[in-house]
Amino acid sequence: MSSTAPARLADAAAERGIKYFLISFTDLLGRQRAKLVPAAAIGAMQRDGAGFAGFAAYFDLSPADPDLLALPDPATLIPLPWKPDVGWLAADLRLRGMPLDQGPRNLLRRVLAEAAGAGYVMKSGVECEFFLITPDGRAIADAADRGAKPCYDAAALMRRYDVIAELCDAMQALGWSPYQNDHEDANGQFEMNWQYADALTTADRHAFFKFMVRSIAERHGLRATFMPKPFLDLTGSGCHAHVSLWRGEQNLFAGEADLSPLGRQFVGGVLHHAPALCALLNPTVNSYKRINAPVTASGATWSPNTITWSGDNRTHMIRVPAADRFELRLADGAANPYLLQAAILCAGLEGVQVRRDPGPRLDIDMYTQGHTVSDARRLPLNLLDALRALDASPLFAQRFGKGFISAYARLKQREWNEYCRQLTDWERDTTLDC
Repeated sequence: MSSTAPARLADAAAERGIKYFLISFTDLLGRQRAKLVPAAAIGAMQRDGAGFAGFAAYFDLSPADPDLLALPDPATLIPLPWKPDVGWLAADLRLRGMPLDQGPRNLLRRVLAEAAGAGYVMKSGVECEFFLITPDGRAIADAADRGAKPCYDAAALMRRYDVIAELCDAMQALGWSPYQNDHEDANGQFEMNWQYADALTTADRHAFFKFMVRSIAERHGLRATFMPKPFLDLTGSGCHAHVSLWRGEQNLFAGEADLSPLGRQFVGGVLHHAPALCALLNPTVNSYKRINAPVTASGATWSPNTITWSGDNRTHMIRVPAADRFELRLADGAANPYLLQAAILCAGLEGVQVRRDPGPRLDIDMYTQGHTVSDARRLPLNLLDALRALDASPLFAQRFGKGFISAYARLKQREWNEYCRQLTDWERDTTLDC
C-alpha cells in the first residue's frame, strides 16, 4: 500500500520513529489477528515470520499443528494515524514452509496471479457501511438520531464530526484519496468512500479500515460495528464493491452506452454463481436478516433479494451506474476483505471464459415489481442454503481448492450448528402453547 516503504522494516523504523510493529493477518472468518513486535526484533520477524498457533484463530487446524508463520509485507506498512509510533503490517501465512491454503490473503494473491497470467488486473473499490453504537452494543450511540429517513441527515452527520473527520483525515494522510462521507439510511449508520485501486491494495485497505474505525470509535467512547443487521427495523450494513477489469491502461469493461461484451460476460459469471458467492460474501447467520429482508423503518432495505442486474438502479443485486464498472450490492459488512475480492474475480472470470450471457437488463423496481419477473432467481434464505451452494460449486472447488472449501465449510457449519442450538424468545412465544 505504501509504495515508498523501505524493503527493510528496520530501516523504516529508524526513518519514521516506529517503536513497534503490529504484524497482522485476517483469519478464515474475517477476524484480524496480530502480534506487537518491538522494532529491535523486526529484522528476524521479516526474515522468519512471527509465530502463531493456528488453532487459536479461526482456521481448520488443531493444537498439534506447528506454528503458522506470518511474514509481514513491507509494502503494506501503515503507521497508525492515532498512534504513529506503531506500524501496522499485513502478513502472508506459511505452514510447514508452504503458503497456508486457508490463508485469505494467500488465496487472493494466487487468484490475482492466475488472472494476471491471462492478462487481466481487477480494480475495485468498496463502500463499507457501519454503525456507531453504545459500548454495550444495544443501541445506536446518538439518541437524537431518530429520523424516519435519516440518510444524508446533515445534523446527525455533524454530531459525529469528530469521529468522521478523524477517520477521513487519516485516510487523506495515508494517500487513499477519500472523497465523501455520509450518514447512511439507518439511524446511527455511516459510510466513507475512498479511491479504488488494484484488488489486493483494496483488500488490505479494507482490512485496515475496519480496524481503524473500531479503534478511533473507542477513542471517542463509542463502539463501531460492521454487523450486517444489528437492528431488525433498520437498514443493514452492506459492503458494496465497484469492479472493473483492466489490461495495462485499458479498462476492458468500458463501453459506449453500456458495459462492453467482456464486461457483460463478467457480470454473467457473477450472476450465475451468486448462490455460492453468498456463502463467502454473506458469511454469517445474521447476514440473511439483511438480504431478503422485509421493509425497514426508512421504507426500503437497499439490499438485494433476487439475482438480477440493471442500470443505475439500486434494487438489484448488480447495478451498472456507468459504462465502465459495475456495483455488486450483495456483500455485507461481515465479508472477509480478501475473500470478497477473490470470489468476485473467480466468478467473473469464469463468465468471461465461457462467455456467459447475463440475460436482459431489468430496469424495474424489484422491491415493488419483482413479482412480475417469474424467472428471477432468489438469493439463499439462510447460511445453510448458501453453504450447500458453495459445496456444490465445481468452480470454487477448483479455483479456491478443495482444502480451502472444506476448511471454510467446516467452520461455517459449526457456526450454523451453534446457532441452531439457541432457544429464542420467539420460539417460546409461538410454541409454548402448541
